[in-house]
Amino acid sequence: MLMNGPKRVGFRWSAAQRGAGLVVFAGTWLLAQWLGLSAVPGQAHVTPAEVDGLVTTLPAGAVDAQMVLMALAFGAFVVTLALVCVLVDSRTGRRAQSLSSSLHAANRRLRELAFQDALTGLPNRPHFEERLDHLLDHTGRSPSAMAVLFIDIDGFKAVNESFGHAAGDEVLQEVGRRLSALARPQDTAARIGGDEFLLLVAAPGSHEAAAAVAQRTLHTLVAPYTLPGGREVRLSCSIGIAVFPEHGPTNRLIGNADSAMFAVKRTGGSTYAFFEPRMELDASDQLALQNDLRQAIAQGELALFYQPKIDARTGEFTGVEALVRWQHATRGAVGPSELIAVAERFGLIGAVGEWVFDEACRQIRAWEDAGLRIRVAVNLSAHQLRQDDLVQRIRRTLARHRVDAALLTFEITESVAMEDTQATVRSFAQLARAGASLAIDDFGTGHSSLAYLRTLPARQLKIDRSFVSDLGVSGDAMAVVDAVIRLAHALGLRVVAEGVETERQRDILQTLGCDEFQGYLFARPMDAEHLALWAAGEESTRLFVEKRAAPRESLPLASEPPTLQ
Repeated sequence: MLMNGPKRVGFRWSAAQRGAGLVVFAGTWLLAQWLGLSAVPGQAHVTPAEVDGLVTTLPAGAVDAQMVLMALAFGAFVVTLALVCVLVDSRTGRRAQSLSSSLHAANRRLRELAFQDALTGLPNRPHFEERLDHLLDHTGRSPSAMAVLFIDIDGFKAVNESFGHAAGDEVLQEVGRRLSALARPQDTAARIGGDEFLLLVAAPGSHEAAAAVAQRTLHTLVAPYTLPGGREVRLSCSIGIAVFPEHGPTNRLIGNADSAMFAVKRTGGSTYAFFEPRMELDASDQLALQNDLRQAIAQGELALFYQPKIDARTGEFTGVEALVRWQHATRGAVGPSELIAVAERFGLIGAVGEWVFDEACRQIRAWEDAGLRIRVAVNLSAHQLRQDDLVQRIRRTLARHRVDAALLTFEITESVAMEDTQATVRSFAQLARAGASLAIDDFGTGHSSLAYLRTLPARQLKIDRSFVSDLGVSGDAMAVVDAVIRLAHALGLRVVAEGVETERQRDILQTLGCDEFQGYLFARPMDAEHLALWAAGEESTRLFVEKRAAPRESLPLASEPPTLQ
């Protein structure tokens, strides 16, 4: 209730001010006592005094001069002390106010740090979860009330490790800016650590609408990133989607979206998938598998198998491609696609690639010591391709095993080559100068241009097996293969067809002018011992067993990490 009338104004003394007042009051009272103001009326008060050696009797009520001076000095001291107290209190008050303001700002900053990612400025996981609960209060449990997109940047680890943390931070900040621009006012973009981001989509209304958001996110994040120094890289992303309430309660949405993203990674990434109940079990299984893979690398439990390549015109055995295999103690044979997915997901692809190259060189030396000179193609991963010391590493390995670089072909997939064209050109040039052959693998699945292909010192293209498998049943596949072969030959490149399994495919490829074959029609991948036996027993082909090195021009090219297929 409001009251009319004059407003009462109160005044509060600080502790120091109250203390100063008491000191002044006490000093005034003592001064009055010393001056005799409290003497009893009518009584004479005689005080002896000595002035210039004379003794004088003062009249009654008079005051000793020394006492007056002492009283005045004491009073002045008291007043000064009181003023000092007031001054100290004033300064203390201002300092307390400043400290209070600083404390308030510090508390505000601490709250920001507690709910904000320091690098990108996006909300962090606690803030995201808070927004998730807040959105639930407003949307209820209507179908497709909200969707969580778990976004993992494909290939980020290679950028971070190859170009440095400053470049990696710049990429993450740019991802944050793009996601912020993509999100609507009612949506929330967040970074939860490393190269993992979340996008909370409010009321998508349907799975199709959530998928459309994921597709826009893929398109947004695939655009080139400019690193410090002007270098450009292309990255993709893997997205897992969990929709509420269809895919579980809010406290499971992030975990379920993560499981869906994990499933996308296993299939090669660069797309999205909705959560399915089996994915949760798969994610736990993958975590256990990556621990086993680390031990397998450390303990030498991986193995290389070799698949022969055959000259299409002469039937000669021209070399092999090295393929990594893993025989798990309890799981049995782990498929190449699963092995690669786990290695890339947990940052082990670099270690696997280095092991493959080292083992391939060791085997080349063992074959040469046995009188066999066999050219081996290995794949280079995106991680290896971006290493500044890649060529130095390769040279050291070649020297350690006493292997001629002419016996090596490095293959790199077209999609990896297009992630960072400058790094690809640089690495290809250095490897070519080192004496190795280079090749583009899985050609036709990427988006390379003629101008880009002309800048690469590669001498071989490998047609992706998906086109080869459709030969004879698809006119489009025939047209693509024909165009690739014509293009390669126009650029002076040899063409290898992967996945040749039928005589019909072989005959069509021969008619189109393909240079080499690789596939089950000729030989399956085999270990080193069985390959030597197969080569020794081969009567329909002239073995690639040389007493001297073949001319470099006849060697197939390759440029990618050891094939982990």
